[in-house]
Amino acid sequence: MDIFETTQGAVRGFRASGEVVAVLGIPYAAPPFGAHRFREPAPAAPWTGVRDGTAFGPVAPQSAELPGAPVWSPGDEDVLTVNVWTPAPDGGSLPVLVWIHGGAYTFGSSAQPDFDGHALARAGLVVVTLNYRLGFEGFGHVPATGPAADGTAHPDNRGLLDQVAALRWVRENIAAFGGDPGNVTVAGQSSGAASIACLMVMDRAHGLFHRAVLHSPASPCYTPGIAAATTREVAAAAGRPATPEGLAAATPQDLVTASDQVVDDYRRDPASGSRHYDPSLYAPVLDGDVLPTDPLTGIAEGAGRDVDLLVCHTTEEYWLLDAVGSCAKVTTGEQLERFAEDFGTPEGLVAGYRAALPDAPVLDVYLAVFGDLLFGEYACRLAEQHARAGGRTFLSRFDRRRTGPDGAVRAWHCADVPFAFGNIDKECAAFLIGGAPTSADHHLAARMVGAWAGFAATGEPGWPPFDAATGRPEVWRTDDTDEGDGPAPLRALWAQAEFPLLRA
Repeated sequence: MDIFETTQGAVRGFRASGEVVAVLGIPYAAPPFGAHRFREPAPAAPWTGVRDGTAFGPVAPQSAELPGAPVWSPGDEDVLTVNVWTPAPDGGSLPVLVWIHGGAYTFGSSAQPDFDGHALARAGLVVVTLNYRLGFEGFGHVPATGPAADGTAHPDNRGLLDQVAALRWVRENIAAFGGDPGNVTVAGQSSGAASIACLMVMDRAHGLFHRAVLHSPASPCYTPGIAAATTREVAAAAGRPATPEGLAAATPQDLVTASDQVVDDYRRDPASGSRHYDPSLYAPVLDGDVLPTDPLTGIAEGAGRDVDLLVCHTTEEYWLLDAVGSCAKVTTGEQLERFAEDFGTPEGLVAGYRAALPDAPVLDVYLAVFGDLLFGEYACRLAEQHARAGGRTFLSRFDRRRTGPDGAVRAWHCADVPFAFGNIDKECAAFLIGGAPTSADHHLAARMVGAWAGFAATGEPGWPPFDAATGRPEVWRTDDTDEGDGPAPLRALWAQAEFPLLRA
């Protein structure tokens, strides 16, 4: 029987495959509701006896229903939990990899099947995945009034504070699972990767991890003014005043429903500015306290210089968002020009993309620009700034493509994650990777798992560190991918673009 002692009490895991033991749903903080709602995470209460760790904990409030993953139900409160996969249940000192899921800061969970940690554990890592507060609960701005006028009672960036609390749990408990608290790598994708970029510049997270893996980090952070305006919109949709009392009187379900309504309003209104195209309401807030500066600026100034950094982006990021219907369609030249104006892209950028993609329909040009705007260019700049500031940096690009039963299989957003986790055989991965994996896919997955494992263990993913002068990344392709067919980032066109992207 595999029982582990944590600082809160004993927990029982199960052997799901070979020597790997999984322990699921371990609280790292108290349920963030009731007296703890909109506040910093509080310590988890201790328990007596042996807690069962054979099922994932509840997911954070959200409306998403993701394939193979549990859904949130009103009344689910114990949402701040971690899961551990260990190949060393009898002790050891293995490198640790902590995964922070993405989902536009609004949806997702550690229970998604593609985040199963068995393959990475078999590669010699102790793997930890975690849930954190999402949507308004985690990233909504709660105005400070009365005795809380200094903002300490209801801080911004509560989701980031949850992640810090989970990393503290790892530092205090991971040795009991065979992990080395002095060798922790934190990894994430999309908003999970962007969260880690924030952690790299946050004093509260300093020293809690030693390496970072960022796949497709999303660029936006919001100013306090943007966050406050969003709060007013969501509160109005919920029929509540935008005050601490009014927001607290709204249930988590009320705020999820209201947020979805505000998103739908932006989607329906082409004149609503940049949020019309991809209405993500929530992002880290540049509050000057929890998040003292935007990650790109902080990293350029040397924050996180002591953290080894591995960055990856895909070559066709935004085609996924189009495929799942989460972004506006842009199909005419007039719409494309309006999109460029709404985002303030540099003069000539769209024309440069159209020249580079002369036979592509307008929709594909738009998706190429949007993907580089939100993910590709930002990822490259993070790597460049970290390297220039003296940090040890690795950059890669995911360009695995093929032709499937329904046509071209894109190297789009999220497609790299099942490969890096070694989970390409899971049913949930079929849509992301375009059907059943081939032998070439398995070879690529083994290489990517090995790169993550090597980086987490020693800081060496298998290729030389990034040189900001040459800027050559490692490119992930299958053996049967034609190098000449894939799109390449049009970096020169972005030279005059200002980042970070702060959009209303």
